[in-house]
Amino acid sequence: MSDTAASDDGEAAAVDAEEVRHVAELARVRLADDEVDEFAAQFGDILEYFEALDEVPETDREEELVNVMRPDEIEEGLSQEAALANAEETEDGFFVGPKVS
Repeated sequence: MSDTAASDDGEAAAVDAEEVRHVAELARVRLADDEVDEFAAQFGDILEYFEALDEVPETDREEELVNVMRPDEIEEGLSQEAALANAEETEDGFFVGPKVS
């Protein structure tokens, strides 16, 4: 068995079988020999996708970033009595909920 996996177009993958076995060991995953070759080819394909990102041109941003959040505004809240008005059960000015244990 070869230590390098080949991709579908016959080109050698950027990840070899030993690297796949090492990653599988770190992840505590057992792989059969045919799975190692398959993963090596898939990892190589993934790395090719990342290499394509190197070809994306950088753009200059002249926009100044601004906070799009509205400013906080202090408003009058509910009184304790109003907040508890529709509660099914209250005790000492607090909501009473179901017991959890």
